Amino acid sequence: MASRTNPKLSLAALTAMVVGSMIGAGIFSLPRTFGNATGPGGAVIAWCIAGMGMYTLARVFQVLAERKPDLDAGIFAYAKAGFGDYAGFLSAFGYWLVACIADVSYWVLIKSTLGAFFPIFGNGDTVPAVVVSSIALWLFHFTILRGIREAAVLNTIVTVAKIVPILVFIVILIGAFKLDLFRANFWGGELALKSSLFEQIRATMLVTIFVFIGIEGASVYSRYAKDRADIGRATIIGFIGVLFLLVLVTLLPYAVLAQAEIAGLRQPSMASVLEAVVGHWGAVFVSVGLIVSVLGAYLAWSLICVEVLFAAAKSGDMPRIFARENSNNVPAAALWLTNMVIQLFVVSTLFSQDAFALMVKLSSAMVLIPYLLVAGYGLLLAYREETYDDEAAQGSRDLVVAGIATLYVLFMIYAGGLKFLLLSSILYAPGTLLYVQVRREQKKPVFVGVEWIVLAAAVIGCLFGIYGIVSGDIVI
Repeated sequence: MASRTNPKLSLAALTAMVVGSMIGAGIFSLPRTFGNATGPGGAVIAWCIAGMGMYTLARVFQVLAERKPDLDAGIFAYAKAGFGDYAGFLSAFGYWLVACIADVSYWVLIKSTLGAFFPIFGNGDTVPAVVVSSIALWLFHFTILRGIREAAVLNTIVTVAKIVPILVFIVILIGAFKLDLFRANFWGGELALKSSLFEQIRATMLVTIFVFIGIEGASVYSRYAKDRADIGRATIIGFIGVLFLLVLVTLLPYAVLAQAEIAGLRQPSMASVLEAVVGHWGAVFVSVGLIVSVLGAYLAWSLICVEVLFAAAKSGDMPRIFARENSNNVPAAALWLTNMVIQLFVVSTLFSQDAFALMVKLSSAMVLIPYLLVAGYGLLLAYREETYDDEAAQGSRDLVVAGIATLYVLFMIYAGGLKFLLLSSILYAPGTLLYVQVRREQKKPVFVGVEWIVLAAAVIGCLFGIYGIVSGDIVI
């Protein structure tokens, strides 16, 4: 991240923030995740839905960056501008939690990767795995406290390094492509007898959201851009490049292994697929690449966590304490709260049946609320023709794009299911205490108008979620 006294990020650096934020743990887990859900046919349809939906969302980010240059506090600024202070807070709080949970998934996957070579780490959810993750977490913490001025440059270097093993994986699997096997797997093999194609596709939806989290990376750092137009360009360039990689990593394994074999692989399944094709060195190669990738993504998301809290506090959407910086220009209070929350989530993985899958789906469900508010604001802006003087045709196009993006996010919420909506409420509702503190600091009424209804919905969802966990109806 650029220093706060010289806030200049180039198009390349902003694009690296987008790509670096999106390419992390998710892409290395795609073969098994999709293999458990569907075949190549269902995967193609799922990526078409995800690609179209996320492209329209990326376009909304691009339009808002260009038409609302004054809203430079990040993703939550759009929610606040469109739907009020409480919506802005929920967007900031939810997005911050998403970043925290994503960081937890990275530690789980790193230890699961090492578990293939050192069984003591299991699937990343054993006591030794939690202890080592905790030590690494706090080493990162104290390193960042010393200063994050060169983080954007480091992120650019790591982004390039993490793409290399992914490209090697793709090239090797293209060379080993078996057309007959790909055809046999196409409609899901045995899965086709157990569930409909719609249910197969629906089962992949939260995962497609997870691997695209970070598409707003340039928007988060909009205040540091050399050129405001670069924010939209970086978002679209990053999206197209990452989508290309995601589709290939998902589909190519079906041409080298049977669908049932892919479904049974351990995570990170990308390493297991390459091992099946070229031998043990393939697993080692991908595993090393994964660790570099995930540590790079962890760095990017750690900075995003801190930036979200800092920017929200500066704009009056979080308590003032999170706007305080230490002598190294690091928002220390924001960093301490972030890593304490991450630590709690790391410990919670000991009690989960599948810690990585839980973190993936929970973070995906949580991010849908901020995304819905952004898409909704884009829709309102175009509908009201705000900033569209003498540009009726452009306004109509943006209205259609924002409408599709809004419908897509609503469908994702439905596809994610009630379980993760209730689990999200368990996290959103208590966070409102921070909003109460903000309003007291500002000597303003805490809730007004429709905000009471939103609060009631969050509290009711929280109570039902807690009851579901206690009763055993919701299994984590």
